[in-house]
Amino acid sequence: QPESSAAFDPTLVAGRDIELGLDTFGDMSVGADGRPTPAAQVIRDVVEQAVLADSLGVDSIGLGEHHRDDYAISAPDIVLAAIAGETGRIRLGSAVTVLSSDDPIRVYERFATLDAVSRGRAEVVLGRGSFTESFPLFGFDLADYEMLFDEKLGLFAALRAEAPVNWSGRHRSPLHDQRVYPETESGGGLTTWIGVGGSPESVVRSVRHQIPMMLAIIGGAPGRFGQYVELYRRAQVELADETGQTRPLPLGAHSPGHLADTDEQALDEYWPYYRAMNDRIGRERGWPPATKDKLIAEAISGSQYVGSPETVATRIAATARTLGLTRFDLKYSSGPMPHSMLLRSIELYGSVVIPRVRELLSR
Repeated sequence: QPESSAAFDPTLVAGRDIELGLDTFGDMSVGADGRPTPAAQVIRDVVEQAVLADSLGVDSIGLGEHHRDDYAISAPDIVLAAIAGETGRIRLGSAVTVLSSDDPIRVYERFATLDAVSRGRAEVVLGRGSFTESFPLFGFDLADYEMLFDEKLGLFAALRAEAPVNWSGRHRSPLHDQRVYPETESGGGLTTWIGVGGSPESVVRSVRHQIPMMLAIIGGAPGRFGQYVELYRRAQVELADETGQTRPLPLGAHSPGHLADTDEQALDEYWPYYRAMNDRIGRERGWPPATKDKLIAEAISGSQYVGSPETVATRIAATARTLGLTRFDLKYSSGPMPHSMLLRSIELYGSVVIPRVRELLSR
């Protein structure tokens, strides 16, 4: 019999060992001579970075999908398949897949195929994306932004049961007892997350579809997302009252950062590339120019995990405790940082930060 809602405590899941991963968007980088690196080489560099992360025991690597000239990766699943062939244990996911401008069935088929070639290591993070270039590129109307995601997420959630699907909506033809192939080898459906930027509707949607929430925290004190975590837990309790659901959902967060041997070195390395990225996007969106003082403040108490391994580990552990995370992903590339700098950051994250975070959280 289902447990009563009184026995259902979604905070208990936070007591499990935290998973620690890495994310990248394949930011267009520069070489040692300061000249831009071609996109093809950036993609090959991302594969090398993932192989290093795998060798160091990093739990997961996530690749973001973009369709603009400051990022090299527009087809994460293809790059992840290349990584699968050169790694043996690291989980392979998107960060995020822009479901609003894609077909849910094709997304499921591609990642189920990745799951097969990687022997069960695939996962997908679904989101609306923070950029809108994919909408006109693939023939979608931005006026349908919310409806597209909500409708397509509903279909994707139905596909995860890997059973005949009956579904209808406004943006594609209906399905009648339709199966989608390949099915995952485990038979449990694709491991899936929903990327959430901070809207209450997105939090509730995650719980309604029983797909875990991955918070995108890119600025400000992490604790300000506590209200969304509380809503996430409360919505799970309410669902348990209605359905008898007894398994709490995991909770993840993704934030940017950079590691070097000392705090000063990390900030000095990170600052020019962070400024270049921030100011370029800022000109499109009307943001003020970046300042180093603001970056330092974010590195001390905000959501930029920049510093020495001890500093970054301490801050990740504090965020995990504050929000009750079961997973934290560090976006290790920000702006046109050189490949060599990214490799060093990954090395410190895998070899020093991960064991230190786990030590801090075990106390």
